[in-house]
Amino acid sequence: MTQPLLRRDDRTATRPDRSGEHTATQLDRLGVRRGGILLVHASMRSAGGSADAVAAALRRALGPEGTLVVPAFTPENSDTSRSYLDRVRGLNAPERAAVRAAMPPFDPATSSARSMGALAETVRLTPGALRSGHPQTSFAAIGPAAGTLLGEHRQDCHLGEASPLARLYEADAQVLLLGTGFESCTAFHLAEYRVPHPALRPYRCVVASEGGRRWWEYEDIELDDSDFAALGADFVRRSPVGTVRTGPVVSAPSRLFGFRAAVDFAAGWFGNHRPRGA
Repeated sequence: MTQPLLRRDDRTATRPDRSGEHTATQLDRLGVRRGGILLVHASMRSAGGSADAVAAALRRALGPEGTLVVPAFTPENSDTSRSYLDRVRGLNAPERAAVRAAMPPFDPATSSARSMGALAETVRLTPGALRSGHPQTSFAAIGPAAGTLLGEHRQDCHLGEASPLARLYEADAQVLLLGTGFESCTAFHLAEYRVPHPALRPYRCVVASEGGRRWWEYEDIELDDSDFAALGADFVRRSPVGTVRTGPVVSAPSRLFGFRAAVDFAAGWFGNHRPRGA
């Protein structure tokens, strides 16, 4: 089951358009392909400056034929998410029930991506941006390839073959970690689906419906990012020189690399470093 894409209405957006010329030059020097597709994970706290300026610089570096993609995840609406479990730790049953009752249902038109950071939220709110329909792991994108990348995100597939990550792999996208480490690299999750017999688990979240809200339950693989930092370190160390390019973006140390290279390396790495079926 897929949800229709949401396109931002130009009348609802009030973000200023700043040029970000210097940052665009940094991105060009780092190797961002003009006219390409770029998935960005960013920490504006590390980078400094404004998310508006960085978003403008990214679009300027990509050019009018390029497409900018960001995660727009919403763990706040799930009672099987890490954020929920952290929030209710130590609470009694009635208190946990109150937290669940107050959870905002996912609505692609209105649900914020605040847990993904200021840049992701800025892109989500950009006039013309699209958003995929998964109620926990949606993506937002702006550019001519946005519809193709986001259009078939099945609601029972977080980050696998029926998600934008598989389309990014097919499109030979690049990944930019702007002031973040490999622990934020969602490309690695696609590789988790590509190992034999991945473990499965149930997921549950609340979504908007005509009746106001309803709970959506489904089964998907057990996602685990606990070893992504170690995986990323090996990816850098074992890959050919130039596979991972490093340099500053605004004032943050950043890494740029190919999506396919990261996924292919991770699939092999998981086979050697994780127990079978884990």
